Amino acid sequence: MSSWNKFYKKAALFVLRAIAKHSSELALIIVNDSLQIIVECLEDFDPGVKEAAVWALGYIARHDKNLAQLVVDAGAASLLVLCLQEPELYIKQISASAISDICKHSVELAQALVDAGALIILVKILVSPDARPKRQALLALSSVAKHSADLAEAVVETDILPNILMHIAHPEKNINRIAAILIKEICKHTLELAQLVVNSGGIAILIELINTSQSARLPAIMALGYIAGHSNELAMAIIGSKGIVHLTNVLQKSTEDQVLAITAWAIGQIGKHTPEHAKIIAVANIPFKLLELHNDAKSSEDLRVKCNMALKQILQKCMYMEALEPMLHNAPPNILKYVLGQFSKASINPQFIEKEMIRMNGMIKEFNALSIIYSRKRTIKNQL
Repeated sequence: MSSWNKFYKKAALFVLRAIAKHSSELALIIVNDSLQIIVECLEDFDPGVKEAAVWALGYIARHDKNLAQLVVDAGAASLLVLCLQEPELYIKQISASAISDICKHSVELAQALVDAGALIILVKILVSPDARPKRQALLALSSVAKHSADLAEAVVETDILPNILMHIAHPEKNINRIAAILIKEICKHTLELAQLVVNSGGIAILIELINTSQSARLPAIMALGYIAGHSNELAMAIIGSKGIVHLTNVLQKSTEDQVLAITAWAIGQIGKHTPEHAKIIAVANIPFKLLELHNDAKSSEDLRVKCNMALKQILQKCMYMEALEPMLHNAPPNILKYVLGQFSKASINPQFIEKEMIRMNGMIKEFNALSIIYSRKRTIKNQL
C-alpha cells in the first residue's frame, strides 16, 4: 500500500474499516492480514489517509481487549498520540475516539496510552471551541480514569478538575454528560480523589446538574453516591448542600427504573454512616418511599434490589422510631427484620424508654380527657 497514491490508500482503508466494524472475527482477519500496513498509514503525509487509518484502528480495537492489545503491540499508541497533535480538528476527534476504544478494555491498555503521553494532549484538546473533539477527549479521559486509582490520579495530576467541572455546565448535552461521567470515574476510587472533587466545588455542580440535565442526571447521581460512600463527612457535605432534597425530588417524580435504582443506591450511601445521617433521611420520609418502590409489582428487579440494600443500610443506623413505626404494618419480612432490630436496640436504651413513657402518659391523659368529654355528653343526652 505504501506505493499507492492517496486515493487508493483511502479507498482501501475505508473497505478495511467497513469490514472490521461488524464483528471481532472479521476484525481479526483484517488484523492478521493488514494491521501493520494500517499502522504505517498513520505516518502518511496526507491527512485524509491518516484519518482513514485511525478510523480503521478504532473499529478494530473497540471489539475486545485482545484486538486492542494487538493494535497497541503493532506500535499504534505513540502514533495515535502524534495524530492527536495534528492541526486538523477531525483528526484530533477520531484519534481521541480510537484512544478511548483502546483504553476502555483494561488497565494495562490504558497505562500504555498514558505512557505514550496521551493525557496531556487530551487535556489540551479541551480548550478547543469545537464540541466534537472536546466530547471525544473527555470520553478518552473517562476510559483511562475508570480502571484504577493510579490512573485516575494521573488524570487529576494534569490539573484538569476545574476544567471538567466547567464543562459540566456546557450547553452541549453530550459534553456535560461525559464530563459528569469523568467526575464519577475519578471520585469512585478513593477518599482522597473524592475530596479533591468536593474541594473544587463538585457537590453543588453535580446537584445542579440533577435538576437541569436529563441526559447527565444519572452519572451525576452516581458521582454523589460514590462521594458519599467514602466518609460520613462527605455524606454530610452532600446533605448540607440540600442533596437529600433533590434526590427525594427524583424519587418522587422520576418514572425511569434505572434512575430510581441509582437514586436509591446513592441515598443508601449517604444514610449508611451514622444515626444522624439516617435520621435526616428518615425525617424526609425517604424510607417509606423506598418501601413503596420495593413493594411495587411494576418495579424492575434491579430497582427492588437497590431499594432493599438502601433500606438495610439506612434502617440499621436509624434510631428515629417515629419514622419506623409506620413500616411495622406493611414491610415485608426481609425489611421488617431490620425495623424490629432497631426497636429491640431502642428498648434497652434508657433515653428511649423514658421518651416512650412520657409519650404513653400523654396518650393516657388524652384518652382520659376524651372519656370525660364522652361521659358528660352522654349524661346531658340522657337528661334531655
